[in-house]
Amino acid sequence: MAEQGAVVSQQNLDRSCWVCFATDEDDRTAEWVRPCRCRGSTKWVHQSCLQRWVDEKQRGNSTARVACPQCNAEYLIVFPKLAKEDWWLGRENDSVRGPVVYVLDLADRLISKAGPFAAAGIMVGSIYWTAVTYGAVTVMQVVGHKEGLDVMERADPLFLLIGLPTIPVMLILGKMIRWEDYVLRLWRKYCNKLQILNSIFPGIGCPVPRIPAEASPLADHVSATRILCGALVFPTIATIVGKLMFSSVNSNLQRTILGGIAFVAIKGAFKVYFKQQQYQRQAHRKILDFPEPEEA
Repeated sequence: MAEQGAVVSQQNLDRSCWVCFATDEDDRTAEWVRPCRCRGSTKWVHQSCLQRWVDEKQRGNSTARVACPQCNAEYLIVFPKLAKEDWWLGRENDSVRGPVVYVLDLADRLISKAGPFAAAGIMVGSIYWTAVTYGAVTVMQVVGHKEGLDVMERADPLFLLIGLPTIPVMLILGKMIRWEDYVLRLWRKYCNKLQILNSIFPGIGCPVPRIPAEASPLADHVSATRILCGALVFPTIATIVGKLMFSSVNSNLQRTILGGIAFVAIKGAFKVYFKQQQYQRQAHRKILDFPEPEEA
């Protein structure tokens, strides 16, 4: 027994903290602990060093579980028991807490778990009511302020709650239909047969030496924001174009529809022409030789 005790004492004298690498000789007053299944150099650690390491892992959440990074054994963490007069405030170990602290702790955990869901609900609700407001403003803008209010007052509230938010959604989906690309493909396929296009736009239908690569329409965030902004601003533009080009039409709705069609057609024609010009430039580009340095 004496020999075994001597061996244990010798092992304790060889203790080394795996956090600060200090030994018993460096600090004989330090409190040691072996909190996991590790053996060898990672068996012992200072109580204070381990406390700091656990604090870093918990990040202020005293209920979070912490395990050994080597053997994955969970550390057994207990809290001290205090006097009976402190029980009401819950200032004792985690197994027997006072009612005030228990209720507060339960409320804190429930709020922590419900917080992300509540935030997501608030965000979705904000987006929904923004879409409803945008839909109502669009109806009054397209049909007319007074006529739009009369239509919405006579409509079923459930229909308004479902129909109004679909207006911005349908505008965005419609903006994502890139009909100009289909026109470009037909143009490039049959441009040699349509001589009238070559007479109107000289060089637009010339054969290309190579087919250049084209960027995806949604390859970057700029295209996505352009689609979003263009879709939401489209009713306003259609209303303005309708008033400028079709002022003789009495109906606000018909004037706005005609203005929207005219704007889409004119904008699409310019876009097709511009993209075809870019396509031609990319197809005919050349890479020059590297200039040789002049001899002195």
